[in-house]
Amino acid sequence: MNSVETDFEQFRDDLDAVERRIAGEIDPGMRAMVVAVAVFALLASLVLSHAGSARGFDVLLNSDAAALEHIGLPSRIFVWFVAVFGIGFSLLALMTRRWVLAWIAVAGTAIASAFGVFSIWHRQTPGLGNYIGAGPGIGLIIGTIAAIVLTFHWVKVVWSRTALQLAAEQERRMAAAAEEERDRKRLTGEE
Repeated sequence: MNSVETDFEQFRDDLDAVERRIAGEIDPGMRAMVVAVAVFALLASLVLSHAGSARGFDVLLNSDAAALEHIGLPSRIFVWFVAVFGIGFSLLALMTRRWVLAWIAVAGTAIASAFGVFSIWHRQTPGLGNYIGAGPGIGLIIGTIAAIVLTFHWVKVVWSRTALQLAAEQERRMAAAAEEERDRKRLTGEE
């Protein structure tokens, strides 16, 4: 081995650590603005009417207004997933730009989207004893649409790779191929 290879080998661990850090980051680019607006819409949906006189925060906190409106389990699950994943993990992922947090936000908002649709359907279906309460409120509808938009954009962000990540992967593949070739030559005695 020549001196250049020896000098490079002593920095390999540092370079590998930097590459792992880069691989764990996301670059939402212009989608960050769309994600931020969708998070704001989710926050607004918690203030607006969920069903009748029950607001999103009433459903979240299981207040008397939610009980009076006969808010069911799909709506409760939807609001909790919106609060934890749609708002909480989305904000964390935007601030830290960590790939794993963005994936958690994707998974949670996808489930929230499904429960949002179930909640709208649930509000339009008669209950026990043919009880017909208030239909879905504007907050529930806005929240469901925002959760769907948020899911779509988070999926696009986490599946995209930055130019720096692609270059690091290519460099890693080339280094592995060169090392494999050196090992092959050493083993076959061609060196």
